[in-house]
Amino acid sequence: MEPSVTVRALFAFLCTTTIAFTSSEETSIHRRSSPSTTEDTQMAHYFFYQRSEYPKDCRDVQSQCATSNSSGVYIIKPDGFEEPFEVYCNNNVGGGGWTVIQRRENGAVNFNRSWSQYQDGFGFLSTEFWLGNDKLSYLTNQAVYELRMDIELSNGTSFYTTYKGFGITDEWGQYKVTHIGPLESNAPTFSSTCPMNMIYGTCTCQVTCEDPDGQSGCNNDCFGTEGCTCPAGFLMQGSDCISASECGCFVAEANLVIPSGQTYVNDDCTQKCSCNDNQLTCAAYSCSTNAVCDVRDGVRQCYCNEGYDGDGENCPPSESYRDCQDVYDADHRQDGVYTIMPTGWPGLPFDVNCKMENGGGWTVIQRRNDGSSSFDQNWAAYKNGFGDSRNFWLGNEKLHYLTNQRNYKLRFDITTSSGSAKYAEYTEFQIESESSNYTMNKLGTHSGTTGYKLYYSKGKQFSTHDRDNDACDTFNCAETHKSGWWHFDYYCSYCYSYGYCYYFQLSSSCQSYCTLDNLNGVYNGVNGEMIFSEFYSHYQYYCSLQFVEMKIRPSS
Repeated sequence: MEPSVTVRALFAFLCTTTIAFTSSEETSIHRRSSPSTTEDTQMAHYFFYQRSEYPKDCRDVQSQCATSNSSGVYIIKPDGFEEPFEVYCNNNVGGGGWTVIQRRENGAVNFNRSWSQYQDGFGFLSTEFWLGNDKLSYLTNQAVYELRMDIELSNGTSFYTTYKGFGITDEWGQYKVTHIGPLESNAPTFSSTCPMNMIYGTCTCQVTCEDPDGQSGCNNDCFGTEGCTCPAGFLMQGSDCISASECGCFVAEANLVIPSGQTYVNDDCTQKCSCNDNQLTCAAYSCSTNAVCDVRDGVRQCYCNEGYDGDGENCPPSESYRDCQDVYDADHRQDGVYTIMPTGWPGLPFDVNCKMENGGGWTVIQRRNDGSSSFDQNWAAYKNGFGDSRNFWLGNEKLHYLTNQRNYKLRFDITTSSGSAKYAEYTEFQIESESSNYTMNKLGTHSGTTGYKLYYSKGKQFSTHDRDNDACDTFNCAETHKSGWWHFDYYCSYCYSYGYCYYFQLSSSCQSYCTLDNLNGVYNGVNGEMIFSEFYSHYQYYCSLQFVEMKIRPSS
């Protein structure tokens, strides 16, 4: 049993008992002495006959109601308190008149409460409760009170302790104890020898901040017997007994302490916290696209899906796919996102879009669906890749490693402004490394329903608006065409007075161009800023294309 606290005082009326019961574990207060002066006696006598007044405390109940000396629930109203309220009066100990302010019996009521709950009170007068700091403040400031704690141990031993003076401040003073009188007790000596925050009782296996699960065994000497032990919600840290929330690896949102050397992942796998040397470190955490957030064997974390290995944050496939052809050959015949690892690739495996029509195994390197993403990007963006599932560039660095692990062919699929589907295939396609500015080293023979003017780009270096690698001396082709591309210099020194969609205005009387296929241009732009591709009739072009997709697959 845990201690309880009671209070008693003197004046009052309304002596109506609502519940009667007994308890051996309480904390209570009562007013310390009866009136001793004539004035005090007259005042008590006056309140005795002014029957419209409520009793101020359980001492008043006892003195005003000679026929109601049993313990039970009564209604009181301390001086200044706005409304009367019920209290439990204990008349079975210490001469009676004790106003019970707290009782603990069996742990049925949680006492780990907020400030406002301790202020207003909680629990049930018939079992376990806290009367409330606000009521206690009014009670103890209307007279001088004693504080009594009645305690019963699990072995049936009981004792009490009283303090010949007790009072607390109001809310403005944070309900601070203003005074507490001399101690009197019939308790055995051991009751005063337990360190701070410890209680005397039957010892259990005491856990520590470093080992909150008790995996290293018991950390107290009195296990199974009686002695000083930490109460529920407290753990050992060295020789001290502290609240779990004071441990260095306490996670507030989960209300738990992480054992040293272990981790905790929150409910949606967005944060991981680690404990090392009783120090908590938390960081952002996220699952791979090939993983799920789950609890397995009591451990919550990211777990890779079937067919993938890894730690949940990174889940490369169990089988190593070099490209979408390997994915296709492994009998994955659905279009979708798959993880690949090209030969020699120095980074982590990465996701690509795979297309399985037209023979299957196509790795998509570029896609345009609308104008929501700008393709007028700098060198670094084209190197590393950018965009989303609707509009993207895979990245020149990835493209270099892909096209140098085996022989590849290149395919364009486009949808014209009129809605017609067209395509072009080239039997070879290879991109050199960044040291050669991602030169298009190979481009094979053409077939399909679009033109073949990409051959002008063969052997050309890749250019962006901030990295001018074209051989044109007149202007920066990537800047004027507003796209990263393998621009050429064959026509850039010429002026034309007539205009096609692949021209841009060089001056008021001169139009020029650097490419005859510009699949990275401005979506639905004008004057050479459009996405366009040449078709078979001479100087005829598909302009303002609705959809563009570039992809590669092994040619042999």
